Formats: sequence, structure tokens, C-alpha cells
Amino acid sequence: MSSSFMAPDFLLDIGPTAFPRQVERLMLHLGFTDVVNIDGPNDHGGDILGTLNGQRWVFQAKWKARGTVAPSAVDEVINAKAFYRTDRAAVVTNARFGPKSEERREALRRVGHPIEFWSGRELVDLYNSDQLCSERLPERPLREYQAKAFERLVEDLEGTGRALLILATGLGKTVIGGEIIARHLRLRPSDKILVVAHTKDLVEQLERALWFHVPKTARTQLLTGDHKPDDLRGVTCATVATALTYVRSGYKPALVMVDEAHHVSKDGFFAELLDHLADVPRLGVTATPWRGDRFDIRNSFGEPSYTLGIDGGMKLGYLAEVRYRLFTDNIDWDFVHTASQHNYSVRDLNARLFLPERDEAIRDRLIETWAHVKEPRAVVFCRTVEHAERLAALLNQVPQWKNVKAVHAGLDRRDRQLRLMAFRQGSIPIITAVDILNEGVDIPDVNILCFARVTHSRRIFVQQLGRGLRLREGKSHVETLDFVSDIRRVAAIMSLREQVSADEFETLRLAPVGTRFEFTDARAESLMQEWIKDAASLETALDEHRLQFPDPESLLGQA
Repeated sequence: MSSSFMAPDFLLDIGPTAFPRQVERLMLHLGFTDVVNIDGPNDHGGDILGTLNGQRWVFQAKWKARGTVAPSAVDEVINAKAFYRTDRAAVVTNARFGPKSEERREALRRVGHPIEFWSGRELVDLYNSDQLCSERLPERPLREYQAKAFERLVEDLEGTGRALLILATGLGKTVIGGEIIARHLRLRPSDKILVVAHTKDLVEQLERALWFHVPKTARTQLLTGDHKPDDLRGVTCATVATALTYVRSGYKPALVMVDEAHHVSKDGFFAELLDHLADVPRLGVTATPWRGDRFDIRNSFGEPSYTLGIDGGMKLGYLAEVRYRLFTDNIDWDFVHTASQHNYSVRDLNARLFLPERDEAIRDRLIETWAHVKEPRAVVFCRTVEHAERLAALLNQVPQWKNVKAVHAGLDRRDRQLRLMAFRQGSIPIITAVDILNEGVDIPDVNILCFARVTHSRRIFVQQLGRGLRLREGKSHVETLDFVSDIRRVAAIMSLREQVSADEFETLRLAPVGTRFEFTDARAESLMQEWIKDAASLETALDEHRLQFPDPESLLGQA
């Protein structure tokens, strides 16, 4: 059987839900950009969107086990063309088009609505065309630190069979992991490789990212509750629960990569999966190795092969510089006067120290920042879905911000995809988000981040801040507005400021702004510096952790 991802036997095996993804991959090899898979219920007849030579296309993907494509597919894609306002429309299938479909297409052509047909035979021809279909998708050379990380991972995998990569969001964890997989396939092209993660959305993003590293001769497929192919040759990107089912039944890859490896614990699906594959080389990648249950992921992957955090990425000039402002105007100074007489848990302190900040104040600060940022694009992180929707409605009342949208797990996948695509393209200026952007989402165009009274988590904070630090051409720095409501966040920022400021002579400045961490209230900064003696330990403290504060009177008297 052919190893082509357009081979008829492969397309037949993967079924109707996975077929559009293979078409999506082919589109990338044909030079399409802004490719988005919108397949799902209520998709208005469209499965894939893409741009080629300045024209927007919509595809209706029809998988068939036998027979020909019905003419109703033509009507569906015409509806999709109108709904998504595209220039071109096409129906694509692994099978053939029958006479009735051809008649319907011809009738539409005569009234000015041409429709493209891509049959299974034409898919193979497109795949085999050296002129139209590239052997590999465009890729960037590895940066110096990425090349060093790659070498150390190879050394550890070949030495102990265990490797761990800790790399801040925005520095290219998946790029390096993809190159490890590509190297393995160059040396042993017939091997099976398993890439595993904890959510379906993340698994789908991983498969797509790997297309930019492996040659088109290497198959990739999803293995989830919705996608269960029989043939697992090539690279399989799987949710952990489904992968474990197959491993229990005898599936054994030659290499395992675990994305977001901080989800590995002492027990559970990941632990059982790795136990079953104890003699298989494994690579874990994460930006945030910390866990709340004190389990050390080094037990599963060994000592880190390579580590580079946000502070290191900033110093090397590979993350955007940041102007970080903590809005501490909401401190209850009456409470501060009495705080030294008690000891408080972190939870109680946060409730008493920080007065609630009104959404209108957040809006006003965002307007001020927007005015002096070139080509502004903002993400506002919120505490709850209700808050994200409410804040989006408030921001939509600002004349310059029409079409602000919320992005959260309450939306279906296609709506999230379309909103993120519109954000990247500039038709949505601001998105308000809840957690959904923490892992696996690439939005390098954002240059304003706003934390709207979010609860502090060291892991989530690093992931969310990293969303804005990805470099792109023309991006000088990131404006970050933090309406702080958790003393641990203050500790985290003070710790990060200290790390970034250390050895500043090593920093490669890419922009005139420079990285700065500022308090909007000087009294608050002095108070926090006195209260938070050990910022690094406080930022990971539990809600129940109790704090004893010194008498603040001398500090307040100096203000």
C-alpha cells in the first residue's frame, strides 16, 4: 500500500471525519494560506476555508465508502460560498462525481456560479505534481537555542531513552519536537510514532503543526474518540485515553512525544500509557513543569535536556519586550493599616486587600493604551465565561472597537476557529478569553495583553503571558495591563522583573522600548516590596498559605 496521505486506501481507512484534514494538508502543500477547518454541525455547507493567489476558497469535503457524490453537495457548497463570502467554491471527494452532480454543476455554471470538482483521482494527481505540490511545507531554520536544544534532546534520547524540553511559550516547543520526529523518520521511515496530549483540540493543533516538519510522504492521522483508524503507520496524534486503549491492545510505537507534559502525574492515563511503553524512547515538552500535587515530571522523563524560560527568552531577544503595568489603584489602604495585627491566608488577604475594579476602569485604561500602539490587537483574559461575555459587550460600545468577541469553551470549535481567524486577519480588534488560549493557540499578532482580575496560577500566567510575547515582523513590544487581584501575581511579576534585570548586559535589544515592570501606585510598590520578601516562593503558595506582615506605618508615612 502507498504511504501517500492522498492514497485511496488511506483515505478510505480514515473515514469521513478525518478526510477534511487530509484535504487541509494538501491545500497547504498546494500553496493555500489562512487554511481553517470549519467542518462540523451547522457549518452552512463548508468544511475548509483557504486563500490562494488572493482569492478565498470554500471546500465541501465528501468522503464516500462507495458510489458517487450526490448533487446535493453542489448546492451545499453554493450556500457555503454565499455564507462565508468567498470568491471560489469546490467540492472535493475521495471517490467520483456522478452524472447528476455534473449536470447540476453545469447548470450553475451557465448562470454564473462556477464550481470546482476535485475527485479522488485528481487528488492523487495534485499530490504527485512536482510543479503544484511542494515536497515540504515552508520552514524556518532553527534558531541557535533551538539547535542546541535539538542536539541535547537527540543525545538524551539515544543515551537514556528519556528527554525533557522545558521552553517558554513562544519559543518553539513544537518546532523542536517536530524536528526530532522528522529526524527519526529520516533514519527509520517505516517506524510508527505516537504524539499524545490531553485534549482533542490540542491533538488537532499538534497534527497540523507537524505537517510543517515531516515530508509529504509521511502520513499523519488523529486518534481520538471521534477518529479511530485501523492503520497507524506514520505519525499518530492522539488523546491520551484513546491512545491507551490502542496500546493495551498491542499498538507499540518506536517513539513517544508527550505535549504539555506537566499533565503527567503519578497515576492516571498518562502514567499507565508510559508504563506500558516503558522501553520506548519518550520525549516530554512543556512550558510549565510545575504541578499542584508535588509530582515531579522528571520521574517520567529524566532531568531536563534543555530549559529556557520567559526571562531567558527575553534576554536573548527571541521574545518580544514587554511594558508590564500592574494597576494597584484598588488597594484598600484602611485594611493595610490593620494587616500587621493579624495573619491572613492568601485567599482572605486577596479578598480584603484588593477592592473590586469596575469593568469601566479596565475599558478606560485599554482605550488609553490603544491610542499609542501601532496596529493594536488585544487579548483580555477574564476570570469567567460570564465576565468575558459581559466585558466584550462593554468594549463593543466603544466606536473604534466594533466586533469585539469572546472566546471560551462554551463556544463550539468552529465558532472559536472563525473568531481566532478573524482576529488574526484584523476584522476582530479585541478578544476576551477564558482559559481557552492557555495551551496550543498561536496568536503572534497580539501586542496588548490585559489581565482583568484573574486568579493567579503560575502555570496559567506563564502560558497567557507567552501568548503575547511571540515575535512577528513589525512588532516592537507588548503592552500588558494587569488589574491585579491576587498578591501571588504581584510576587510573580516582582520575581520576573528581578530575573529579567539580572545580567542585563547580555540582553540583545531588538526595540527601543525595553522591558519594564511598573506599578501604577508607588506606595503600593514600596508596600509590596516590604511585604513580599520571598517573591519566588509566594507566587506558588496555596490559597490556605498564611502570611504575617510587618507594621506598614513607616512605609505609609514615607508616601
